[in-house]
Amino acid sequence: MSIKAGGEYHPDYDGCIKISTDASLRQMVAPGALVLGSPLLAGFLFGPDAVAGLLAGAIVSGVQVAISASNTGGAWDNAKKQVESERSQFRARVAAEKINLEEAKEAVRHIDVETEEKDIEDPTLRELFKWVAEERSLRERHIAAVVGDTVGDPLKDTSGPAINILIKLSAITSLVFGNYVKEYNL
Repeated sequence: MSIKAGGEYHPDYDGCIKISTDASLRQMVAPGALVLGSPLLAGFLFGPDAVAGLLAGAIVSGVQVAISASNTGGAWDNAKKQVESERSQFRARVAAEKINLEEAKEAVRHIDVETEEKDIEDPTLRELFKWVAEERSLRERHIAAVVGDTVGDPLKDTSGPAINILIKLSAITSLVFGNYVKEYNL
């Protein structure tokens, strides 16, 4: 971090990138060892048939997990897009009806949130309450959709595709060391 004499701030991008890169590389040692070591350990301890079983299990379960993660992330992403589309449509209706939502919120401020629309006697307040309730509902749905999309993005963009790499690395490791496993297993 550096600050110029005039008070202008210049962030240290290189430092942030270094911290993230170092941490991610350090955190990938154990998963990498598991992916590369499992076929070797199974092969040298139990023989080629154990490696074949390990690979079959990795493929069957890995494909299911990858598809599930990718589809789940995509569904959450699509849900957020749908909610944002509904909010845009609502804003267009508000503009078309020339409703000032801030004034409407102020007008119905004293009405309890749990109140049902039909229980409001004044027709003008009832109409304003309807608009405010719909806006509140869309805002809460949007917050939930953003949280879901935050969880879903890593699933569809990294976790799902990474399972494919895990399967390939296990298979390649098994092929490369296949002769050694056949000759030197216990």
